[in-house]
Amino acid sequence: MPSFIRRKRLMTVLIGFVILVVLIGFSMRDRTELTVPEKFIQDTVGWAQSIFHSPIQLITNTTNNIQDMFHVYEQNEVLKSRLAEYKGLIQKNQQLKKENEELRATIDKTESLSDYTPIQATVIARSSERWFEQMTINRGEEHGVAKDMAVITSEGMVGKIKSVGAFHSTVQLLSGFDRSNKISSWVVREGEDNVFGLIEGYDKESGRLLLEGIKQDVELKKGDVVISSGLGGVFPKNLRIGKIDKVVNDQFGLTKTAYVEPFADLFDINHVMVVDRDMQSIPEEEQGGGEQQ
Repeated sequence: MPSFIRRKRLMTVLIGFVILVVLIGFSMRDRTELTVPEKFIQDTVGWAQSIFHSPIQLITNTTNNIQDMFHVYEQNEVLKSRLAEYKGLIQKNQQLKKENEELRATIDKTESLSDYTPIQATVIARSSERWFEQMTINRGEEHGVAKDMAVITSEGMVGKIKSVGAFHSTVQLLSGFDRSNKISSWVVREGEDNVFGLIEGYDKESGRLLLEGIKQDVELKKGDVVISSGLGGVFPKNLRIGKIDKVVNDQFGLTKTAYVEPFADLFDINHVMVVDRDMQSIPEEEQGGGEQQ
């Protein structure tokens, strides 16, 4: 009995093996059509793949898009930072270029004022409350600066020394002058004698200096140059001040007042020269032959 059972089991295994081999051979042969069970299995697997593939693909695409957005944001921040640095470099370069031009002009002016031996200085501060009236320079008594010395740029006069410290000084700008600050001046006329006048203030509305005391019979033209005469004992002579813009009669009709446009930009000053009034002035014959009044 036991041997019969063993034989039955062996036969079952052999039959199963044969069926398996037959199925394998059947499935491996080239066929153009699938059986119904194969089609069912293929479609079932395809549907399952479709069901799982779509959300997985959506999650993958969303994750990639989010990562790309972060990358774009980071790149944008880097580009903004570099753009800000680039703008800063451009502004710095423009400022350095401007200062270089001012320094070159100052050096050239210093060479042309060899009779005065100017003291070069840099503006280090301007008060917000008195921006149009005063500024501070980095030169003082230790550098030879004294009160009431004239202060000029390469374009022309900008003011005078108001107060002096050991290493710094305060400059009273022409735009802060009133009638207590006078500049004895010549109006240089081409082909004619110079005309005497006094700078006695600044008209803030027009941005012009006021040249007072001009005789009624004197004719001045727009563009005539105004220079210091040196007669007041404060400023050296022949320092460029400005040019005539317009001339009007005073309120009493006895003299004329000329509005003088300063040569120097009084509101944008970086480098100046302090000129000692006691040093030798330019020879009289270089003034243009004008008579002193």
